[in-house]
Amino acid sequence: MSCPGAKGSSASLTSAALALVCWMVSASPPVFGATLPSSLRFTLEDATERHSPFLQQSTGPWLERMEPRLGRFAVIRSQRGELLHHVYQEAHLAGLPPSLVLALIEVESAFQPDAVSSAGAVGLMQIMPFWVRELGLPADDLKDPVRNLRYGCTILAHYLAVEKGDFTRALARYNGSLGETWYPERILGAWRQHWR
Repeated sequence: MSCPGAKGSSASLTSAALALVCWMVSASPPVFGATLPSSLRFTLEDATERHSPFLQQSTGPWLERMEPRLGRFAVIRSQRGELLHHVYQEAHLAGLPPSLVLALIEVESAFQPDAVSSAGAVGLMQIMPFWVRELGLPADDLKDPVRNLRYGCTILAHYLAVEKGDFTRALARYNGSLGETWYPERILGAWRQHWR
């Protein structure tokens, strides 16, 4: 489960995503209560963003491979394609491997969009509610899978940039366990077992 300090380049980056990536490369980790750059907030606000035709075409084969794997988590068949499509798009927007995002969701919420942890983390990627104040719109619903994916992918991508591409440290930051490896090992184990 995630703690309050946790949780944000493809060839088809939009200008908002490019601004986010440029900011992330030079940024230090966010501090609870600190104001984050408008480029990060803008990326979160653009939940209806259109993705390039190339990205839409490349989604098909990935969806075909992942859809049966998602079935073991009791996601309703008619909803699997839509969820996978959003995971793929949000991961690519943030410059993350979509299969790693699936592994993180498996560990964090077992694909339950209404999951709430004992620490108060919400949704698929278990986002702490303070992120809405820091990054979001006044009435963001973290149980909405699309918004939750936007937050989670953006925040994980931020931590990956802070850690200069080190997935182990970025995942530990996401979980709030920086300096420990148990959480990254769980994510990478789920990735190897179910999503690779």
